[in-house]
Parts: sequence; C-alpha cells; structure tokens
Amino acid sequence: MKKIFILMLLCQNLLLVACTTVKPKGPAITEQLLSEERRSREVILSDRMIEAEAYSELNSERHVREQCHVNINAFNGTVLVTGQAPSEELSKNIITIVQAIANVKLVHNNLTIDYPADVAARRNDLLITDGVKTALNQIRSIPDFYPSMIKVATDNGVVYLMGLVHREEGNIAIKITQLQPGVKEIVTVFEYMD
Repeated sequence: MKKIFILMLLCQNLLLVACTTVKPKGPAITEQLLSEERRSREVILSDRMIEAEAYSELNSERHVREQCHVNINAFNGTVLVTGQAPSEELSKNIITIVQAIANVKLVHNNLTIDYPADVAARRNDLLITDGVKTALNQIRSIPDFYPSMIKVATDNGVVYLMGLVHREEGNIAIKITQLQPGVKEIVTVFEYMD
C-alpha cells in the first residue's frame, strides 16, 4: 500500500511540475548506475523523493510558484536550494518548507534575493552544467571514480558540486570545473570519505 501511495505521489508531482519551471530529475536506477554510485538504491530513491516532494510543496505555494525560481538538488539527505526569491520573507518560507520534508538531514540555502533569472541566463546555466559534466567524464586518472558520483548544478554562473567523494576526487573535480567557460564561482557541497 505504501509503495502505491509513493508511486501516486510521484505521478502527481510530475503532473504539477510539468506546469512550472522546476522539475525532478535523475536517470533510471539501473545496475550500471548502482555500480557507479556510492549511495544505496534506497538513498538514491530517498533523495529523489525529497526533490519531488520539495517541488510539489513549493509549487503549491502561489507566491513561490509565481515570484521565485527555485532549484532543489538532494544528495545523501543533504539538500541544496538555489535560485532567486524577490524577498527575504519568501526565501525563508522556501527554506522552511524544504527543512520540513522527511529524510532531509541538512539544507544549504544558496537562494539569492533577486527577481527570477531570465530564460537566457537559465539556458547559459544548462550549457555550463553540460560542459562541466562532459569534462568530468574525461577523468581517467582516478581509480574507481565515476563522474556520476558528482552531481552538478549551475545557477547564475555559479557551479555547485555535490557528492560523496575522496578529497583527491573532489580537488580534481574542482580544478576541472575551474577550466570551464562561463563559470563565475564554484561552491562545493561534498561529503568527504577521508
């Protein structure tokens, strides 16, 4: 019964998200993905549920939906909130909503007090994210490292790197990200294994 409820919630969230600028994301959880991940299937699913529930809750708030641009990225129970809110009050409301979601261990508030970024800025952020991911895919010098271990998000030229990594892996990912065009700043939200 609980699985059916979760499935219905995910479907509902996908329908709600289809009408907004924010959406849950992630590839199918295959054996290939699990072999390249340090999180268990359950943690990956929990992170995706956190993201889906956050988007659903935020989309249900008219002022947030109409006046803000919010991105939610969850990794190992840590949630990164980026985007723009035109007032401190709306920003605090967004963070309060995210903090109340089940299985959220920590919230990194990287919202800026500003009007939502325009389409051109968002498109540029996608290009930067794709460039960083492509560059991370070129790493061949670290044993047992897979680029999918690092989650990349970009907002207004600021690149956020999340993941469960060794310090050497994190340092190399930062250096590679610094070389990518359009990167204004790099913020790491790594959990270090050493």
